[in-house]
Amino acid sequence: MPELPEVETTLRGISPHIAMKTVSAVEVRQPKLRWPIHSELPQILPGQTVLDCQRRAKYLIIQFNTGILLIHLGMSGSLRIFTAGGERIDTHDRHDHVDICFSDGTLLRYRDPRKFGAFLWYEGIAEHHPLLEKLGPEPLSDGFDAKYLYKKLKPLKRAVKLALMDNAVVVGVGNIYANESLFKAGILPQRPACKVTKKECALLAETIKVVLQRAIDTGGSTLRDFVNSDGKSGYFQQEYAVYGRHNAPCLQCGQLIQKQTLGQRGTFYCAYCQK
Repeated sequence: MPELPEVETTLRGISPHIAMKTVSAVEVRQPKLRWPIHSELPQILPGQTVLDCQRRAKYLIIQFNTGILLIHLGMSGSLRIFTAGGERIDTHDRHDHVDICFSDGTLLRYRDPRKFGAFLWYEGIAEHHPLLEKLGPEPLSDGFDAKYLYKKLKPLKRAVKLALMDNAVVVGVGNIYANESLFKAGILPQRPACKVTKKECALLAETIKVVLQRAIDTGGSTLRDFVNSDGKSGYFQQEYAVYGRHNAPCLQCGQLIQKQTLGQRGTFYCAYCQK
């Protein structure tokens, strides 16, 4: 599943091509995603201008005159940009579900082989959308720091990795980046969240920021079907220290990387380097 760095990479890829441009047409070929696409979207958007593009957690928010498009890439979704005179856009396959055409010939295409993503129209401000209004802070924001993290983890008896993947605690720290951050902070993912000290919370909060920023800088990870807006894969997977490295030697101590299932997700760690 595309995580925060992949979504941020997508945002940075599409925003320069569609910001302040006017929609000329919308084609919905498959309206049945995780939630149905608004049946009148092809009538709502033409003539409206993209005022802003943002990201909140793993959601992309495209702001128009009268509302927002809230987009989630699901398990395998992607957004591609096609420009006038570039790659041909008059052909598509069965996984290309939505096209938004702009008056200058630019096309934004939503592709989702598994159809588990979302393409939602909402006539209101993003902060009031039911999917967004109860989310925790962004991990790269000033609001996510040692003091905040310690306060949120202190009452929790569940595994610290599961706490980090809870959107009510912090958004966007998915499975890959939780594994990598806990390794770099030297904290076992199975440790009860309430047992993480103030000092460790300071290191963990900073490590999460560093890991996510590095992933963004390298274009995210190659996650099965994920590609960015140019159709290219990310490269952060080449820097994984533990994720997906079960029984491979730890890059720090040489001991074998272990694997355990937590919350139905693969959890990778070094039992020697993490305590």
